[in-house]
Amino acid sequence: MSFSPPPYPYARLDALREVANAHEGGVIDCSIGTPVDPPPPAVLEVLARAEGVRGYPPSAGTETFRRSAAGWYERRFGVNIDPGELAACVGTKEFVATLAGYLHLRTPERDTVLYPAISYPTYAMGATLAGLRSVPVPMVDGRLDLGAISQSDIDRALVLWSNSPSNPTGHLDDLAAAAAWGRTHGVLVASDECYCEFTWSAPATSILQFAREGVLAVHSISKRSNLAGARAGFYAGDPEIVEYLRAVRQHGGFMVPAPVQAAVAVAYDDDAHVDLQRALYLERLTLVSEALATRGIEAPLPDGTFYLWISREGVNGWDLARELAEVAGLLASPGDLYGEAGANYVRVAVVQPTERLALAARRLREGA
Repeated sequence: MSFSPPPYPYARLDALREVANAHEGGVIDCSIGTPVDPPPPAVLEVLARAEGVRGYPPSAGTETFRRSAAGWYERRFGVNIDPGELAACVGTKEFVATLAGYLHLRTPERDTVLYPAISYPTYAMGATLAGLRSVPVPMVDGRLDLGAISQSDIDRALVLWSNSPSNPTGHLDDLAAAAAWGRTHGVLVASDECYCEFTWSAPATSILQFAREGVLAVHSISKRSNLAGARAGFYAGDPEIVEYLRAVRQHGGFMVPAPVQAAVAVAYDDDAHVDLQRALYLERLTLVSEALATRGIEAPLPDGTFYLWISREGVNGWDLARELAEVAGLLASPGDLYGEAGANYVRVAVVQPTERLALAARRLREGA
């Protein structure tokens, strides 16, 4: 049977976009978590110099890139990583989408990807693209219900994905428990930590604080430094797995462009711009949360991320998203884009400029 790609999740929002755009002042697009604020000027200056553009960059990342990423890791989490046990990727989405296929080449007797039942769609799609099984793991209070995984799925599992803070729910997972579960069952645990800089209810954690063997931590510069268009991130963890992936990905020609590597190294060396961004996102989350509450919508502040995971009792996600589009010109993502278990929710990404979100808040209050 041939493979026909399903519609891209956000392409399903076209009708809602048209409704929202009918407002004077147009649509306020909070559907996709793409940053809109400027990156640090020093980063753009280095990017503009186009260092290393004439030659092929190292697939695993330049020494400068890897040193800067490792230095950030030590500052952020207190974890010392040898730069040789860390490698670059061309944005973490491509890493998520390809990991299962590469792991299956290494361990062909295993064919299953375990992933959170409410989550970023690419975890499951990575299994599909590799011709493998994907099995959603139920969530309890926003955490993986590891006890719900059947022994038959454990025996076939290549990898268990965790995402903390979670896209879309904003919950924090128990990474210590995930690492321990992986050790017990001999299953690699891949921890997607790309929102770790925006953790509100508790200090940010990394799975590498609890284990090194049998785990991978995946990080992106996209959200941290408003560099989603640069397409750069890195992975670190189990030295044997990192080395295997580095070699496979080198054969595949995966290389972060050299000017991007140079710029990202500068971004990882600076934390001040992240502190400013954190304050902006918290202000925006509070603004929109309070405005949604005026319409009887449950919109609690998240434990992490810049997403609000909202609901109203008795209303499904598509109907609630349509109400937001009609009343406020606010385009948001119905929760079933992130799994059937999210069907009664909507994700609102507070990534528009504050003045645009204030307009949405005013529309919500006036429409109440």
